Amino acid sequence: MDKAGPIGVFDSGVGGLSVLRRIRADLPHENLLYVADSGHAPYGGKPAEFIVQRSLLITDYLLNQNAKAVVVACNTATAAAIARLRACFDTPIIGIEPALKPAVAATRSGVVGILATGNTVRSDKFAALLDQHGHRARVMVQPCPGLADCVEDGDLDGPRPRALLQAYLQPLLEQGADTLVLGCTHYPFLTPLIECLTGPNVAVIDPSAAVARQVRRRLEALASLADEAGTGSEHYLTSGVLERTAPVMSLLLERPIRLEALPDALGQDQQRIDPAALTAPAIGAQA
Repeated sequence: MDKAGPIGVFDSGVGGLSVLRRIRADLPHENLLYVADSGHAPYGGKPAEFIVQRSLLITDYLLNQNAKAVVVACNTATAAAIARLRACFDTPIIGIEPALKPAVAATRSGVVGILATGNTVRSDKFAALLDQHGHRARVMVQPCPGLADCVEDGDLDGPRPRALLQAYLQPLLEQGADTLVLGCTHYPFLTPLIECLTGPNVAVIDPSAAVARQVRRRLEALASLADEAGTGSEHYLTSGVLERTAPVMSLLLERPIRLEALPDALGQDQQRIDPAALTAPAIGAQA
């Protein structure tokens, strides 16, 4: 494994930048390669097999760019595709899931609210997470259609996200939720608005820090952390419209970025992928 190779990060769109910025903060010497599949966002309403196929294609692309680890910075893609990715690739694959365990440990009222996409809350992986930790508190699950779209549009505090969040938060707050779990990587960019609507007595938990810690652990175990010589590079690609996506990504990261288009073959809807045709060997490595 090339220590100078990038950490690949991908999401259905721009939301995974919340994970990338935490990886950058914790691992400043690493090179980062980010793919926003904005041409197919959001994944939250897509069929599971479509999400799996996009995840296979993008992961294969990242590995062909010499990525030494791949972060699935999307709760929906993690739920739908992480098992298939780990079966097909021997590079570390790190996913993300709602931070339910720390939430049930932190709640004072005994009521935890989870904000997530529909596909995430309907997944078997999410059901297993609830079975494992949900008995320790009353867990209220709130699907949030339309919320990720607001972030994709760069609308973080306008009337639309405010109205959506008021509708989604009200039943949780009425039932006494004092801890909220952000179950979509787009939602951390709405944290200021969420905190404005909930007040100071409600904790908001973002799992990005846990993902960054796991990336460090996996690379340390493989002796593959980058040498500590300067700040790592960042490279951004998208399947979406450059002129639309680039300003939003710059807004979210609070600095200008250079955004490039994914190769044409990755930018379009794909036929079903045969995992045996992918570049990396299938040895079933676990993250």
